[in-house]
Amino acid sequence: MIAAQLLAYYFTELKDDQLKKIDKYLYSMRFSDETLKDIMNRFRREMENGLGHDTNPTATVKMLPTFVRSIPDGSEKGDFIALDLGGSNFRILRVKVTQDKKQPVQMESQVYDTPDDIIHGSGTQLFDHVADCLGDFMEKQKIKDKKLPVGFTFSFPCAQTKLDEAVLVTWTKKFKASGVEGMDVVKLLNKAIKKQGDYEADIMAVVNDTVGTMMTCGFDDQRCEVGIIIGTGTNACYMEELRHIDLVEGDEGRMCINTEWGAFGDDGSLEDLRTEFDREIDRGSINPGKQLFEKMASGMYMGELVRLILVKMAKEGLLFEGRITPELLTKGKIETKHVSAIEKTKEGLKKCMEILTRLGVEPSDEDCLAVQHVCTIVSFRSANLIASTLGGILSRLKENKGVARLRTTVGIDGSLYKMHPQYARRLHKMVRRLVPDSDVRFLLSESGSAKGAAMVTAVAYRLTEQARQIQQTLAEFRLSKAQLLEVKKRMRVEIERGLKKDSHKEATVKMLPTFVRSTPDGTENGDFLALDLGGTNFRVLLVKIRSGKRRSVEMHNKIYAIPIEVMQGTGEELFDHIVHCISDFLDYMGMKSARLPLGFTFSFPCHQTSLDAGILVTWTKGFKATDCEGEDVVELLREAIKRKEEFELDVVAIVNDTVGTMMTCAYEEPTCEVGLIAGTGSNACYMEEMRNIEIVEGNEGRMCVNMEWGAFGDNGCLDDIRTQYDQAVDENSLNEGKQRYEKMCSGMYLGEIVRQILIDLTKRGFLFRGQISETLKTRGIFETKFLSQIESDRLALLQVRAILQQLGLDSTCDDSIIVKEVCGTVSRRAAQICGAGMAAVVDKIRENRKLDHLDVTVGVDGTLYKLHPHFSRIFQLTVKELAPKCDVNFLLSEDGSGKGAALITAVGCRQREADAQQN
Repeated sequence: MIAAQLLAYYFTELKDDQLKKIDKYLYSMRFSDETLKDIMNRFRREMENGLGHDTNPTATVKMLPTFVRSIPDGSEKGDFIALDLGGSNFRILRVKVTQDKKQPVQMESQVYDTPDDIIHGSGTQLFDHVADCLGDFMEKQKIKDKKLPVGFTFSFPCAQTKLDEAVLVTWTKKFKASGVEGMDVVKLLNKAIKKQGDYEADIMAVVNDTVGTMMTCGFDDQRCEVGIIIGTGTNACYMEELRHIDLVEGDEGRMCINTEWGAFGDDGSLEDLRTEFDREIDRGSINPGKQLFEKMASGMYMGELVRLILVKMAKEGLLFEGRITPELLTKGKIETKHVSAIEKTKEGLKKCMEILTRLGVEPSDEDCLAVQHVCTIVSFRSANLIASTLGGILSRLKENKGVARLRTTVGIDGSLYKMHPQYARRLHKMVRRLVPDSDVRFLLSESGSAKGAAMVTAVAYRLTEQARQIQQTLAEFRLSKAQLLEVKKRMRVEIERGLKKDSHKEATVKMLPTFVRSTPDGTENGDFLALDLGGTNFRVLLVKIRSGKRRSVEMHNKIYAIPIEVMQGTGEELFDHIVHCISDFLDYMGMKSARLPLGFTFSFPCHQTSLDAGILVTWTKGFKATDCEGEDVVELLREAIKRKEEFELDVVAIVNDTVGTMMTCAYEEPTCEVGLIAGTGSNACYMEEMRNIEIVEGNEGRMCVNMEWGAFGDNGCLDDIRTQYDQAVDENSLNEGKQRYEKMCSGMYLGEIVRQILIDLTKRGFLFRGQISETLKTRGIFETKFLSQIESDRLALLQVRAILQQLGLDSTCDDSIIVKEVCGTVSRRAAQICGAGMAAVVDKIRENRKLDHLDVTVGVDGTLYKLHPHFSRIFQLTVKELAPKCDVNFLLSEDGSGKGAALITAVGCRQREADAQQN
């Protein structure tokens, strides 16, 4: 017993001693965590060089765009063919993708031989051979009459400019067919298929094996966004943000990048880490100075590295008692599969003895231990190197997503990773150490890269079909110039109907006279009070207007809340509350004694009979005060002031906010004769000739008409351009059948139209994985401000996703692109039909004045116009296109309902004085 223990002790001592010697000997192959982090950062820099426009030509890590823009989402289905050409065998598969949960993918495949004379012959021979095999396969599958989509795994470095085109950069792996380098392999294959003449194939995608691996795993796990091969060669691909890929147009969405990381270090950036053995391997290879990282890490070179180390150690008398045999000196005698066998935990030493005995070196037990340790160091270095470069990709993904913790899946394939007993465990462990704030799942690719080619094709097929259907849906919103001219023409018809006495009553566009007979001329002077009532807040303003050389407008205001019980109580209570607020303001300004002229902005539908008389037609916006509808609101205000008995006011004008907008701008710019509100609601006003306003006495001069154009279309005249989504918005609104034009072009409803479209696209499986969340079912959730944010050019898709996440919508990158397009389409139509309405107005003014050409300014206010990134530009462009004989200038209004009301009051006072002098 003691003897056995002594022996074990002696053996352990010997083992430790021997291993320490080897550790020392191969010190340069063992990396600290610091060194690995340094390699990771060097690789990150190389990736950036590969992605940059100016740095790519000289970059070693080429970062090739693959034009694969999306991973499978589980909704793919169809019948596909996959070709896999990358080695001595050529494989063809038929892949059926169904929605069957038990067996979503069914595959049948056949392997065809690729003889050496074809690999080294001409390109024509090679592709004729491929087309011939494909014909044979389709014959056996009885599908020669079908034109099935084909995915082509072509595992050689290619430059792509689209998914179905790949120009071969250079042959690798023994292939040398002439006349192919620099050519598009899809064209060559299509030509060969045409030559066959008895079947058709639709090649939709060319991918390399790394991308194939990512897509195969992506079908089983939708989080998969990285693919790695660790086999004979090594490479990786991952999903990069398009905005970072300078070599490809556009910055929406993501694209898979084939890193071609085997060439990392070809510029000398790994020189400090390469050993004499790495240099020797490189010198003896068919491509010296190329693929240096691959030569340090991939399976093709691992056995050879071990052999070179053993030769040197034997020469120095550290192994085999210095014995060196011809077998040991023969290149390729130790293969990577031998390294895997030697490192097995249980039978590794036994295998080692067998392998070394075949090499004739008569190994001792200590030699076997030493050789096993050498193998471990070499394979461990490989796992660590790959962990560093993969760490670089993962940390970049994490940064791109802007998350504190990355959750992702890496799809892996390759013989070294699969066959080596310790490799996978070591790789996973080191990745977790290098990228600690991540949860990475490693998924083994079961059926190789060919299934991946079918998946890429399936995704391309799905996206093409999906894009077609989405475009078909959005096509209804894309109005042609002819359609917009038709909207303009119909608006003109409705304008005429509103102005004529006999049709005014039935007209939808009411064309209400405002009794504002002129715009400011600069002589306005004095102190005016303005009231602004149009929502839950109520403003009182003092506006001091000074004329002369130093024209100025000075304003003071205070905001008061209107409690809901007052909004919905009696009319007397409401107007008493308003007067109480005015009283407070006059105290605050110290002006109780002056009898100030007052303008009252009252943003509810009114029928005016003079400048200072307006009969409330109906309450809107949540107001319900009794005994007001059908009454003159100016009289109600005057009576309330009398009841208070504290101060006197001269109510000169009742004002609509659209008219206020026009007047504010006209004060700065005398050519301003039109007002537009494009905000929550939509409306316009303009200076019309008195002779055309049949419902008001007199033919001389002009008067501003409040169009109330939101109701355009209420008689059905826009039904041919209204979509099912517009109808849904209308049906769910508080005033069904009313304000139809406004519901197509105002801020209050655009978000709601978008929500209706998104629900429909989700139901059809094009969005949010077909899941309609509670949020999406909630009316009004999609506020127009979100549209403005989503459509902002500066916003990357990441931020669009963040906005959608705030709304409880878990969106992918593809979802975000679709949502952005929907928002853009809806707001574009809004701007265009609003522009068509405005074109009708300016052309009417031009014709009224019998002019060939009109210069006019439009005063504009409203959040949609001011805050939306594209609305104003598209609106202006549309007006220009549809009214080419008018030169229209647009001016932003500042405070139409306050300052505008004071200006209308000032103009009203001036008019009153002029009338008094005439009489």
